[in-house]
Amino acid sequence: MVKVTKRDGRTEDFVIEKVVVSMVKWGAPADFAREMAKSIEAEVHEGISTRDIKRRVLEELRKENPEWEENWLLYDRSVKKRTGI
Repeated sequence: MVKVTKRDGRTEDFVIEKVVVSMVKWGAPADFAREMAKSIEAEVHEGISTRDIKRRVLEELRKENPEWEENWLLYDRSVKKRTGI
């Protein structure tokens, strides 16, 4: 199992389903989310940051439907109190 590095420096296993669920939450159809998550999974390597994974997810959401990306960013700003990527 590949380990990813979280914002606080901890590591955890990469779980593809987290990517799928996140994409679906913000408007992407499940089939699209699964396909994109598999594509992103192929790029994941030991120690990759969750921030880098998020950038790839947002890139794919933006390409398909900019509204999905905006939904994700609004959530990050309002609920998680994050600014930027």
